[in-house]
Amino acid sequence: MEPQVTDRPEKSRYEILAGDDGTETAGFAEYHLSEGEIAFIHTEIDNRFAGQGLGGLLVRGALDDARARGLRVLPYCPFVRGWIGKHPEYTDLVPEARRARFGL
Repeated sequence: MEPQVTDRPEKSRYEILAGDDGTETAGFAEYHLSEGEIAFIHTEIDNRFAGQGLGGLLVRGALDDARARGLRVLPYCPFVRGWIGKHPEYTDLVPEARRARFGL
């Protein structure tokens, strides 16, 4: 089954579900949502799922959702920040005036 990224607003995080039946939480990206901005603060992939590219899928899914919702992205999490740096087509989600602060 293909991994699925889903927003869990009650937990303030996006989760990626994977595994044989697609129901195991393989990782998450915690966020803080405020006034049209989503600040990503921590991303983690369970060691059992390491090396499968799930971190990138998780971040892409979360950022695609942020774009669809019209949210500005603040990548405080080093993993999210690094991923955006490698995928410049997502840089526009970070407010231009704050990109230098994130090295973007």
